[in-house]
Amino acid sequence: MSPDQADANPPRKLIAMANQIATFFASQPGGTQAEQVADHINDFWDPRMRARICAYAAADGAGLEPLVLAAIPSIRVPELQD
Repeated sequence: MSPDQADANPPRKLIAMANQIATFFASQPGGTQAEQVADHINDFWDPRMRARICAYAAADGAGLEPLVLAAIPSIRVPELQD
């Protein structure tokens, strides 16, 4: 999915899920909250979900918490086969 497609069809459920994860980790001590968000998403989200939230963040990112946006560079997005 191109960033233009992600922008045209915001992944509302993924946005909500990512923001919930960020809300949880924001309350954790230390300065590694963004890494913890990325680790959680990398461990538990399907590669297609990770690709979609990263494409959306690159295209617009509206509605994503700042902690999610800080985690985006550390989220692994494998090459997907069509």
